Amino acid sequence: MSFAAPQALRALVARALENSGASSANAASVAAALVAAEIDGQKGHGLARVASYAAQARSGKVDGRAAPRVTQPKPAALIVDAAQGFAFPAIDLAIERLTALAPQTGIACAAIHHSHHFGVAGRHAERLAERGLLALIVGNSPKAIAPWGGKRAVFGTNPIAFAAPRAKAPPLVIDLSLSKVARGRIMAAAQKGEKIPQGWALDKDGNPTTDAKAALDGAMLPLGDAKGAALALMVEILAAALTASHLGFEASSFFTAEGLPPRVGQFMLAIDPGALSGGAFAERLETLLAAMLAEPGVRLPGEKRLAGRARAATGEIEVDDKTLADIENLAR
Repeated sequence: MSFAAPQALRALVARALENSGASSANAASVAAALVAAEIDGQKGHGLARVASYAAQARSGKVDGRAAPRVTQPKPAALIVDAAQGFAFPAIDLAIERLTALAPQTGIACAAIHHSHHFGVAGRHAERLAERGLLALIVGNSPKAIAPWGGKRAVFGTNPIAFAAPRAKAPPLVIDLSLSKVARGRIMAAAQKGEKIPQGWALDKDGNPTTDAKAALDGAMLPLGDAKGAALALMVEILAAALTASHLGFEASSFFTAEGLPPRVGQFMLAIDPGALSGGAFAERLETLLAAMLAEPGVRLPGEKRLAGRARAATGEIEVDDKTLADIENLAR
């Protein structure tokens, strides 16, 4: 393992993406998101994505120079066109506009289409909460999960994220994907030739499997079984149908440079808590959290990410040597 300063990593990633055809503004947006994910311990959404992002920019599967555009068809509704570019510049634009709009209207939403992998959903929700807004964010992804009772993947892992502002503490962030485990864990097991636990996935014939490679050719099982599959359906409706985007089974891979752009979608909802609570939101939230923390062994969601940020604040982030070398080669 190696250590690198966050600022130096952001500059390195941005240079690697610019060398692959991304504009400087887009490269900076993507680099900030990937390094933030690495700091928060979400390595599957962090620096490991740089090589595939760069390859997709070079092949044209992602338009690295795309400029997202926003329209406002209704007073509290935004449509953001990611223009088949990276998702993060479109997310940045949506957050900027929602931050201005939600305090005026009480509640506002943004539908993002022609989009791509949007990384750590919780971080986008958290950014809105840092601006005093309640946030709910969902996004769809290429097929990975079968409908409950089915054999073939239809839904993506379809993350859901929620964040609430706190008066004297960092926002409360809840972030989960709807597969029983991250697909990256199955990919890692396949690369190492290791078995996976029963109950994680099905093979291509719909049979439970412990073979990681067979699982990658089949479907992942949802978190919470039938309930998780229902939530994946809900996300697919909000993130794809509502945003006029590709459904999970229509979207191409986030990992390979081949094929057409995935054109997935994201949906963001921002709420001004003061508008609906009469100013009581902060007190009610803290009363709830205090009751939770009064129970021995209870911790709030998201504590791991705050610990990672505290370590990064010392000036350096631990990075896998091969991943760092690959990025350095792209940046030359």
